Amino acid sequence: MLKFLIDWIIEQGLQMSHAVIIARSVILILIIILSFLANYLSKHFILKGLTAIVNSTKTQWDDVILGKKVFNRLAHIVPALVIYYSINIPLEGFILAISLIKGTALIYMIFMANLTIDALLNASLGIYNTYEISNRIPIKGFIQVFKIIIYFICFILIISILLNKTPIILFSSLGALTAVLMFIFKDPILGFIAGIQLSANQMVAKGDWISMPKYGADGNIIDIALTTVKIQNWDKTITTIPTYALITESFKNWRGMSESDGRRIKRSINIDINTIRFCTEEMLSRFKEIHYISDYMKKTETETQVYNQKLNVDHSNLVNGRRMTNIGTFRAYVETYLRNQPMINKEMTFLVRQLAPTEHGLPIEIYVFSKVKEWGEYESIQANIFDHILAVVPEFDLRVFQDPSGRDFNKLTNNTNC
Repeated sequence: MLKFLIDWIIEQGLQMSHAVIIARSVILILIIILSFLANYLSKHFILKGLTAIVNSTKTQWDDVILGKKVFNRLAHIVPALVIYYSINIPLEGFILAISLIKGTALIYMIFMANLTIDALLNASLGIYNTYEISNRIPIKGFIQVFKIIIYFICFILIISILLNKTPIILFSSLGALTAVLMFIFKDPILGFIAGIQLSANQMVAKGDWISMPKYGADGNIIDIALTTVKIQNWDKTITTIPTYALITESFKNWRGMSESDGRRIKRSINIDINTIRFCTEEMLSRFKEIHYISDYMKKTETETQVYNQKLNVDHSNLVNGRRMTNIGTFRAYVETYLRNQPMINKEMTFLVRQLAPTEHGLPIEIYVFSKVKEWGEYESIQANIFDHILAVVPEFDLRVFQDPSGRDFNKLTNNTNC
Protein backbone atom coordinates (compact mmCIF):
# COMPACT_ATOMS: atom_id res chain seq x y z
CA MET A 1 0.00 0.00 0.00
CA LEU A 2 2.81 2.39 0.86
CA LYS A 3 4.64 1.65 -2.43
CA PHE A 4 1.45 2.10 -4.41
CA LEU A 5 0.76 5.48 -2.79
CA ILE A 6 4.38 6.65 -3.33
CA ASP A 7 4.26 5.71 -7.02
CA TRP A 8 0.97 7.58 -7.45
CA ILE A 9 2.36 10.73 -5.81
CA ILE A 10 5.50 10.58 -8.00
CA GLU A 11 3.27 10.35 -11.06
CA GLN A 12 1.75 13.65 -9.93
CA GLY A 13 5.14 15.29 -10.46
CA LEU A 14 6.63 15.33 -6.92
CA GLN A 15 10.16 14.19 -6.04
CA MET A 16 10.79 10.76 -4.48
CA SER A 17 11.82 12.11 -1.08
CA HIS A 18 8.74 14.31 -0.82
CA ALA A 19 6.48 11.53 -2.07
CA VAL A 20 7.71 9.15 0.64
CA ILE A 21 7.09 11.70 3.42
CA ILE A 22 3.65 12.60 2.10
CA ALA A 23 2.67 8.93 1.63
CA ARG A 24 3.79 7.94 5.13
CA SER A 25 2.02 10.97 6.64
CA VAL A 26 -1.22 10.28 4.76
CA ILE A 27 -1.29 6.63 5.86
CA LEU A 28 -0.42 7.59 9.43
CA ILE A 29 -3.26 10.13 9.50
CA LEU A 30 -5.60 7.52 8.03
CA ILE A 31 -4.62 5.06 10.77
CA ILE A 32 -5.28 7.68 13.45
CA ILE A 33 -8.64 8.52 11.89
CA LEU A 34 -9.45 4.81 11.59
CA SER A 35 -8.60 4.21 15.24
CA PHE A 36 -10.84 7.11 16.32
CA LEU A 37 -13.57 5.78 14.03
CA ALA A 38 -13.21 2.27 15.48
CA ASN A 39 -13.44 3.72 18.98
CA TYR A 40 -16.53 5.74 18.04
CA LEU A 41 -18.26 2.78 16.35
CA SER A 42 -17.51 0.37 19.21
CA LYS A 43 -18.82 2.78 21.85
CA HIS A 44 -21.74 4.46 20.05
CA PHE A 45 -23.06 1.61 17.94
CA ILE A 46 -21.86 -1.79 19.12
CA LEU A 47 -21.96 -0.86 22.82
CA LYS A 48 -25.36 0.84 22.53
CA GLY A 49 -26.66 -2.15 20.57
CA LEU A 50 -25.47 -4.53 23.29
CA THR A 51 -27.06 -2.27 25.95
CA ALA A 52 -30.39 -2.39 24.13
CA ILE A 53 -30.21 -6.19 23.83
CA VAL A 54 -29.29 -6.57 27.51
CA ASN A 55 -32.12 -4.27 28.64
CA SER A 56 -34.62 -6.25 26.59
CA THR A 57 -33.78 -9.60 28.22
CA LYS A 58 -35.44 -10.86 31.39
CA THR A 59 -32.25 -12.30 32.89
CA GLN A 60 -30.36 -10.29 35.48
CA TRP A 61 -26.81 -11.55 35.03
CA ASP A 62 -26.30 -9.63 31.77
CA ASP A 63 -27.51 -6.44 33.48
CA VAL A 64 -24.86 -6.94 36.16
CA ILE A 65 -22.14 -7.41 33.52
CA LEU A 66 -23.31 -4.26 31.76
CA GLY A 67 -23.45 -2.34 35.04
CA LYS A 68 -19.86 -3.29 35.89
CA LYS A 69 -18.76 -1.75 32.53
CA VAL A 70 -17.20 -4.94 31.18
CA PHE A 71 -18.13 -4.03 27.59
CA ASN A 72 -17.00 -0.41 28.05
CA ARG A 73 -13.51 -1.50 29.02
CA LEU A 74 -13.41 -4.06 26.24
CA ALA A 75 -14.25 -1.34 23.73
CA HIS A 76 -11.04 0.54 24.63
CA ILE A 77 -8.97 -2.30 23.13
CA VAL A 78 -10.39 -1.81 19.61
CA PRO A 79 -8.48 1.40 18.62
CA ALA A 80 -5.27 -0.06 20.06
CA LEU A 81 -5.74 -3.15 17.86
CA VAL A 82 -6.07 -0.92 14.78
CA ILE A 83 -2.80 0.87 15.60
CA TYR A 84 -0.99 -2.35 16.56
CA TYR A 85 -1.74 -4.17 13.29
CA SER A 86 -1.43 -1.22 10.88
CA ILE A 87 1.49 0.83 12.17
CA ASN A 88 3.92 -1.27 10.13
CA ILE A 89 2.60 0.29 6.90
CA PRO A 90 3.50 3.99 7.34
CA LEU A 91 6.65 3.29 9.36
CA GLU A 92 8.07 0.55 7.17
CA GLY A 93 11.82 0.45 7.64
CA PHE A 94 11.77 2.31 11.01
CA ILE A 95 12.16 -0.73 13.24
CA LEU A 96 12.76 1.19 16.48
CA ALA A 97 9.70 3.41 16.03
CA ILE A 98 7.53 0.43 15.10
CA SER A 99 8.77 -1.48 18.12
CA LEU A 100 8.11 1.48 20.42
CA ILE A 101 4.58 2.16 19.14
CA LYS A 102 3.58 -1.52 18.99
CA GLY A 103 5.02 -2.06 22.46
CA THR A 104 3.02 0.88 23.81
CA ALA A 105 -0.16 -0.35 22.10
CA LEU A 106 0.42 -3.87 23.43
CA ILE A 107 0.98 -2.60 26.99
CA TYR A 108 -2.23 -0.58 26.71
CA MET A 109 -4.18 -3.62 25.44
CA ILE A 110 -2.79 -5.84 28.20
CA PHE A 111 -3.71 -3.23 30.81
CA MET A 112 -7.24 -2.79 29.43
CA ALA A 113 -7.68 -6.56 29.14
CA ASN A 114 -6.65 -6.79 32.79
CA LEU A 115 -9.24 -4.14 33.75
CA THR A 116 -11.85 -6.00 31.68
CA ILE A 117 -11.17 -9.25 33.53
CA ASP A 118 -11.29 -7.30 36.81
CA ALA A 119 -14.71 -5.91 35.87
CA LEU A 120 -15.86 -9.39 34.81
CA LEU A 121 -14.79 -10.82 38.17
CA ASN A 122 -16.71 -8.02 39.93
CA ALA A 123 -19.74 -8.86 37.80
CA SER A 124 -19.36 -12.56 38.66
CA LEU A 125 -19.30 -11.68 42.34
CA GLY A 126 -22.36 -9.47 41.90
CA ILE A 127 -24.25 -12.26 40.10
CA TYR A 128 -23.23 -14.80 42.75
CA ASN A 129 -24.41 -12.49 45.54
CA THR A 130 -27.93 -12.55 44.10
CA TYR A 131 -28.22 -16.23 45.09
CA GLU A 132 -29.08 -17.40 48.60
CA ILE A 133 -26.00 -19.62 48.76
CA SER A 134 -23.78 -16.51 48.76
CA ASN A 135 -24.74 -15.84 52.40
CA ARG A 136 -23.49 -19.27 53.44
CA ILE A 137 -20.48 -19.63 51.13
CA PRO A 138 -18.86 -16.24 50.40
CA ILE A 139 -16.43 -16.13 47.45
CA LYS A 140 -15.17 -12.56 47.69
CA GLY A 141 -11.84 -13.79 49.05
CA PHE A 142 -11.37 -16.15 46.10
CA ILE A 143 -12.26 -13.35 43.67
CA GLN A 144 -9.62 -11.17 45.27
CA VAL A 145 -7.06 -13.96 44.91
CA PHE A 146 -7.85 -14.20 41.19
CA LYS A 147 -7.46 -10.44 40.92
CA ILE A 148 -4.04 -10.57 42.56
CA ILE A 149 -3.02 -13.30 40.11
CA ILE A 150 -4.19 -11.44 37.00
CA TYR A 151 -2.61 -8.17 38.14
CA PHE A 152 0.61 -10.02 38.85
CA ILE A 153 0.55 -11.62 35.39
CA CYS A 154 -0.24 -8.23 33.86
CA PHE A 155 2.74 -6.71 35.67
CA ILE A 156 5.08 -9.49 34.46
CA LEU A 157 3.86 -9.16 30.85
CA ILE A 158 4.35 -5.37 30.87
CA ILE A 159 7.85 -5.73 32.36
CA SER A 160 8.71 -8.37 29.74
CA ILE A 161 7.65 -5.95 26.96
CA LEU A 162 9.67 -3.07 28.44
CA LEU A 163 12.77 -5.26 28.88
CA ASN A 164 12.19 -7.10 25.59
CA LYS A 165 12.38 -10.44 27.40
CA THR A 166 10.04 -13.40 27.25
CA PRO A 167 7.70 -13.74 30.26
CA ILE A 168 8.98 -17.29 30.83
CA ILE A 169 12.42 -15.96 31.75
CA LEU A 170 10.91 -13.49 34.21
CA PHE A 171 8.70 -16.16 35.79
CA SER A 172 11.65 -18.52 36.16
CA SER A 173 13.77 -15.79 37.78
CA LEU A 174 11.10 -15.30 40.44
CA GLY A 175 12.06 -18.60 42.07
CA ALA A 176 14.85 -16.90 43.99
CA LEU A 177 12.36 -14.30 45.26
CA THR A 178 9.88 -16.85 46.60
CA ALA A 179 10.77 -16.19 50.24
CA VAL A 180 10.43 -12.43 49.74
CA LEU A 181 7.10 -12.87 47.95
CA MET A 182 5.85 -15.17 50.71
CA PHE A 183 6.67 -12.47 53.25
CA ILE A 184 5.07 -9.69 51.21
CA PHE A 185 1.91 -11.69 50.51
CA LYS A 186 1.74 -13.35 53.94
CA ASP A 187 -1.67 -11.93 54.85
CA PRO A 188 -3.29 -12.70 51.45
CA ILE A 189 -1.93 -16.26 51.56
CA LEU A 190 -3.15 -16.83 55.12
CA GLY A 191 -6.47 -15.19 54.23
CA PHE A 192 -6.87 -17.38 51.16
CA ILE A 193 -6.24 -20.58 53.13
CA ALA A 194 -8.56 -19.36 55.90
CA GLY A 195 -11.22 -18.52 53.30
CA ILE A 196 -11.09 -22.07 51.95
CA GLN A 197 -11.51 -23.52 55.44
CA LEU A 198 -14.28 -21.09 56.37
CA SER A 199 -16.20 -21.87 53.17
CA ALA A 200 -15.61 -25.62 53.23
CA ASN A 201 -16.66 -25.96 56.88
CA GLN A 202 -19.33 -23.22 56.66
CA MET A 203 -17.96 -21.71 59.86
CA VAL A 204 -19.19 -18.19 59.15
CA ALA A 205 -21.33 -16.53 56.51
CA LYS A 206 -22.37 -13.02 55.64
CA GLY A 207 -25.09 -11.89 58.05
CA ASP A 208 -23.97 -14.19 60.90
CA TRP A 209 -23.90 -12.71 64.39
CA ILE A 210 -20.53 -13.50 65.96
CA SER A 211 -18.86 -12.51 69.21
CA MET A 212 -15.07 -12.14 69.42
CA PRO A 213 -14.23 -10.24 72.63
CA LYS A 214 -10.49 -10.21 71.91
CA TYR A 215 -11.09 -7.87 68.96
CA GLY A 216 -14.06 -6.05 70.50
CA ALA A 217 -16.36 -7.60 67.89
CA ASP A 218 -19.99 -8.36 68.69
CA GLY A 219 -22.39 -8.00 65.77
CA ASN A 220 -23.26 -9.06 62.25
CA ILE A 221 -20.73 -9.90 59.54
CA ILE A 222 -21.21 -7.47 56.66
CA ASP A 223 -18.24 -8.45 54.50
CA ILE A 224 -15.83 -11.37 54.18
CA ALA A 225 -12.81 -10.43 52.08
CA LEU A 226 -9.43 -12.00 51.39
CA THR A 227 -7.56 -10.48 54.31
CA THR A 228 -10.27 -8.95 56.50
CA VAL A 229 -13.72 -9.61 57.88
CA LYS A 230 -15.91 -6.59 58.65
CA ILE A 231 -18.34 -6.80 61.56
CA GLN A 232 -20.95 -4.16 62.32
CA ASN A 233 -21.35 -4.08 66.08
CA TRP A 234 -24.64 -3.34 67.79
CA ASP A 235 -23.54 0.25 68.45
CA LYS A 236 -23.13 0.61 64.65
CA THR A 237 -19.33 0.76 64.86
CA ILE A 238 -17.32 -1.36 62.45
CA THR A 239 -14.71 -3.85 63.68
CA THR A 240 -12.23 -5.26 61.17
CA ILE A 241 -10.43 -8.48 62.03
CA PRO A 242 -8.00 -10.63 60.00
CA THR A 243 -9.70 -13.45 58.13
CA TYR A 244 -7.22 -16.02 59.41
CA ALA A 245 -8.08 -14.99 63.00
CA LEU A 246 -11.38 -16.86 62.57
CA ILE A 247 -9.32 -20.02 62.13
CA THR A 248 -6.62 -19.45 64.74
CA GLU A 249 -8.76 -17.75 67.41
CA SER A 250 -11.96 -18.82 69.17
CA PHE A 251 -15.23 -17.01 68.54
CA LYS A 252 -18.93 -17.55 69.13
CA ASN A 253 -21.31 -17.81 66.17
CA TRP A 254 -24.98 -17.25 67.01
CA ARG A 255 -26.23 -18.71 63.73
CA GLY A 256 -27.51 -21.83 65.51
CA MET A 257 -29.77 -19.64 67.65
CA SER A 258 -30.96 -17.71 64.59
CA GLU A 259 -31.82 -20.90 62.73
CA SER A 260 -33.50 -22.57 65.73
CA ASP A 261 -37.07 -22.12 66.95
CA GLY A 262 -36.19 -19.94 69.90
CA ARG A 263 -33.68 -17.82 71.78
CA ARG A 264 -32.51 -18.95 75.16
CA ILE A 265 -33.47 -17.23 78.40
CA LYS A 266 -31.08 -18.33 81.15
CA ARG A 267 -31.13 -16.28 84.31
CA SER A 268 -31.25 -16.90 88.05
CA ILE A 269 -32.68 -15.14 91.05
CA ASN A 270 -31.14 -15.75 94.49
CA ILE A 271 -33.52 -16.56 97.32
CA ASP A 272 -32.54 -15.74 100.90
CA ILE A 273 -32.14 -19.17 102.50
CA ASN A 274 -33.31 -17.80 105.88
CA THR A 275 -36.80 -17.31 104.43
CA ILE A 276 -37.26 -20.94 103.27
CA ARG A 277 -39.70 -22.89 105.48
CA PHE A 278 -42.49 -25.47 105.58
CA CYS A 279 -45.91 -24.20 104.65
CA THR A 280 -48.30 -23.53 107.53
CA GLU A 281 -52.06 -23.96 107.27
CA GLU A 282 -52.43 -20.23 106.79
CA MET A 283 -49.88 -20.26 103.98
CA LEU A 284 -51.55 -23.23 102.30
CA SER A 285 -54.91 -21.51 102.45
CA ARG A 286 -53.44 -18.36 100.94
CA PHE A 287 -51.55 -20.19 98.17
CA LYS A 288 -54.75 -22.00 97.09
CA GLU A 289 -56.19 -18.67 96.09
CA ILE A 290 -53.40 -18.08 93.55
CA HIS A 291 -54.92 -18.87 90.16
CA TYR A 292 -51.90 -20.48 88.49
CA ILE A 293 -51.26 -23.01 91.27
CA SER A 294 -54.69 -23.60 92.77
CA ASP A 295 -55.00 -27.02 91.09
CA TYR A 296 -51.40 -27.86 91.98
CA MET A 297 -52.02 -26.99 95.60
CA LYS A 298 -55.16 -29.14 95.86
CA LYS A 299 -53.51 -32.10 94.14
CA THR A 300 -50.28 -31.91 96.15
CA GLU A 301 -52.11 -31.39 99.44
CA THR A 302 -54.26 -34.46 98.78
CA GLU A 303 -51.18 -36.55 97.90
CA THR A 304 -49.43 -35.33 101.05
CA GLN A 305 -52.37 -36.14 103.31
CA VAL A 306 -52.74 -39.66 101.85
CA TYR A 307 -49.02 -40.30 102.25
CA ASN A 308 -48.95 -39.09 105.87
CA GLN A 309 -52.08 -41.09 106.79
CA LYS A 310 -50.51 -44.30 105.51
CA LEU A 311 -47.49 -43.72 107.73
CA ASN A 312 -49.52 -42.48 110.74
CA VAL A 313 -47.39 -39.35 110.88
CA ASP A 314 -47.32 -37.33 114.10
CA HIS A 315 -48.36 -33.81 113.05
CA SER A 316 -47.20 -32.19 116.28
CA ASN A 317 -43.91 -31.41 114.50
CA LEU A 318 -43.73 -30.17 110.91
CA VAL A 319 -40.53 -32.14 110.36
CA ASN A 320 -42.49 -35.38 110.51
CA GLY A 321 -43.92 -36.79 107.30
CA ARG A 322 -44.23 -35.11 103.96
CA ARG A 323 -44.70 -31.34 103.91
CA MET A 324 -44.99 -28.64 101.29
CA THR A 325 -42.44 -25.82 101.34
CA ASN A 326 -42.79 -22.23 100.24
CA ILE A 327 -39.77 -22.56 97.94
CA GLY A 328 -41.19 -25.66 96.23
CA THR A 329 -44.56 -23.95 95.83
CA PHE A 330 -42.85 -20.87 94.43
CA ARG A 331 -40.94 -23.02 91.92
CA ALA A 332 -44.21 -24.68 90.85
CA TYR A 333 -45.78 -21.25 90.42
CA VAL A 334 -42.92 -20.00 88.22
CA GLU A 335 -43.11 -23.09 86.02
CA THR A 336 -46.88 -22.77 85.56
CA TYR A 337 -46.59 -19.03 84.97
CA LEU A 338 -44.01 -19.59 82.19
CA ARG A 339 -46.10 -22.32 80.58
CA ASN A 340 -48.93 -19.84 80.27
CA GLN A 341 -46.77 -17.28 78.48
CA PRO A 342 -47.50 -17.37 74.71
CA MET A 343 -44.01 -16.11 73.82
CA ILE A 344 -42.27 -19.09 75.45
CA ASN A 345 -41.53 -22.12 73.25
CA LYS A 346 -42.70 -25.15 75.22
CA GLU A 347 -41.28 -27.60 72.65
CA MET A 348 -37.69 -26.64 73.50
CA THR A 349 -35.78 -27.11 76.76
CA PHE A 350 -37.97 -25.93 79.64
CA LEU A 351 -36.47 -25.90 83.14
CA VAL A 352 -37.13 -24.15 86.43
CA ARG A 353 -34.51 -25.59 88.72
CA GLN A 354 -32.52 -25.09 91.90
CA LEU A 355 -28.78 -24.64 91.68
CA ALA A 356 -26.31 -25.32 94.46
CA PRO A 357 -26.69 -22.91 97.39
CA THR A 358 -23.97 -20.27 97.68
CA GLU A 359 -23.06 -17.43 100.01
CA HIS A 360 -25.52 -15.37 97.97
CA GLY A 361 -28.50 -17.61 98.71
CA LEU A 362 -30.31 -20.35 96.79
CA PRO A 363 -30.32 -19.71 93.01
CA ILE A 364 -33.58 -20.52 91.20
CA GLU A 365 -32.65 -20.70 87.52
CA ILE A 366 -35.09 -20.17 84.67
CA TYR A 367 -33.89 -21.98 81.54
CA VAL A 368 -36.41 -21.61 78.72
CA PHE A 369 -36.54 -20.39 75.12
CA SER A 370 -38.34 -17.39 73.73
CA LYS A 371 -40.14 -17.78 70.41
CA VAL A 372 -39.03 -14.27 69.49
CA LYS A 373 -35.35 -13.96 68.50
CA GLU A 374 -35.22 -10.27 67.59
CA TRP A 375 -32.99 -8.63 70.18
CA GLY A 376 -35.18 -5.74 71.33
CA GLU A 377 -38.39 -7.74 71.68
CA TYR A 378 -36.50 -10.65 73.23
CA GLU A 379 -35.09 -8.39 75.96
CA SER A 380 -38.55 -6.97 76.58
CA ILE A 381 -40.04 -10.45 77.02
CA GLN A 382 -37.23 -11.47 79.37
CA ALA A 383 -37.59 -8.29 81.43
CA ASN A 384 -41.38 -8.70 81.73
CA ILE A 385 -40.95 -12.27 82.99
CA PHE A 386 -38.46 -11.34 85.69
CA ASP A 387 -40.36 -8.19 86.63
CA HIS A 388 -43.26 -10.43 87.54
CA ILE A 389 -41.19 -13.12 89.24
CA LEU A 390 -39.29 -10.65 91.42
CA ALA A 391 -42.54 -8.91 92.40
CA VAL A 392 -44.27 -12.19 93.31
CA VAL A 393 -41.48 -13.59 95.53
CA PRO A 394 -42.78 -11.93 98.76
CA GLU A 395 -46.21 -13.53 98.21
CA PHE A 396 -44.59 -16.86 99.10
CA ASP A 397 -43.00 -15.46 102.26
CA LEU A 398 -39.63 -15.50 100.53
CA ARG A 399 -37.09 -12.75 100.06
CA VAL A 400 -34.64 -12.10 97.26
CA PHE A 401 -31.07 -12.08 98.52
CA GLN A 402 -28.85 -9.07 97.93
CA ASP A 403 -25.64 -7.90 99.57
CA PRO A 404 -26.08 -5.36 102.36
CA SER A 405 -26.11 -1.76 101.20
CA GLY A 406 -25.40 1.52 103.00
CA ARG A 407 -29.07 1.81 103.90
CA ASP A 408 -28.98 -1.59 105.66
CA PHE A 409 -25.98 -0.53 107.73
CA ASN A 410 -27.72 2.74 108.65
CA LYS A 411 -30.75 0.82 109.89
CA LEU A 412 -28.51 -1.46 111.90
CA THR A 413 -26.73 1.52 113.46
CA ASN A 414 -30.00 3.25 114.34
CA ASN A 415 -31.40 0.10 115.99
CA THR A 416 -28.20 -0.28 118.01
CA ASN A 417 -28.38 3.33 119.22
CA CYS A 418 -31.94 2.85 120.34
